[in-house]
Amino acid sequence: MNVYTYSEARQNLAKLLDQVLEEGEVCIKRKDGQVFIIKPKLNPSSPLDVKGIDLDLDADDILQFVQAGRRYSEGFGK
Repeated sequence: MNVYTYSEARQNLAKLLDQVLEEGEVCIKRKDGQVFIIKPKLNPSSPLDVKGIDLDLDADDILQFVQAGRRYSEGFGK
């Protein structure tokens, strides 16, 4: 992991941010010895966030599927 001084980071911020994206993180060290790690922010996403597909169904088609499923399962609850 590369360590930059505060001055280097300030003068080359765009390059530093590109490097963060490539390598995952970089360090910036101040004159007083404090060290900071710069990382990209990850976009949280749900595992249920999936791209939809177009099945070209209208409301009547969906209702027919629901009703057929209910008729099919009527015998299982007894």
